[in-house]
Amino acid sequence: MAKIIAVHSFRGGTGKSNITANLAALVALGGHRVGIIDTDIQSPGIHVIFGFNQDNLKYALNDFLWGNCKIEEAAYDVTKAAMPDPSGDRPRLFLIPSSVKTGEIARVLRDGYDVGLLNDGIQALSRAMSLDYVFIDTHPGVNEETLLSIAICDRFLLIMRPDNQDFQGTAVTVELARRLEVQEILLIVNKVPQGMERGMLKGQIETTYQAPVVGMLPLNSEMASLASSELFAIRYGNHPLTQELKSVARRIMN
Repeated sequence: MAKIIAVHSFRGGTGKSNITANLAALVALGGHRVGIIDTDIQSPGIHVIFGFNQDNLKYALNDFLWGNCKIEEAAYDVTKAAMPDPSGDRPRLFLIPSSVKTGEIARVLRDGYDVGLLNDGIQALSRAMSLDYVFIDTHPGVNEETLLSIAICDRFLLIMRPDNQDFQGTAVTVELARRLEVQEILLIVNKVPQGMERGMLKGQIETTYQAPVVGMLPLNSEMASLASSELFAIRYGNHPLTQELKSVARRIMN
């Protein structure tokens, strides 16, 4: 079965979806079959980073959750966003997007869905697509879907910024993960300003949460200028931020 990587942040605006997309692409480039599930059904967006046009969408995660399709029917091959000329059946990168249609988002907000189906769907997707890794891009904050994603994952990747509000929210999330007996909690600090003492910050965070910081990602203008239009790690292969992301990807594959 695939290793499940839940990527989460307590607050929005941390760069969670960009980090998820880039890490998944780097793991795929490592020779693996990788799936990404956008469970941020209330505000989906990770598909944009892969250049995926939702006009071509037949089924989304919403359709699986409402019994309209098998989950593998909502999986789209986005490998070419990470590698122009993939060969063979490995590596491969698949995306299960959530719908951006306002009516379907409103239905989720109004009626909700059976989050237990997510676990069944992830297992079914892993088998049907012969996946090695499944990345779950979660909805920020704490809700029922988030708790399930935390509970079923093999590695819980928690994104935070060097910000006092993030420090407090991250403490809540780490405590929840420990109560749910998550196997491995990994922290990434994103948008670290130039001039901030990285070593001191890393030590402070690891001491506070008793979990390893596996990435310290710098705040940079190139990421902002991309505006989520493509994968940063592919566009800027030698950038210091990409090197940090590659280090995290190696940790995930270890």
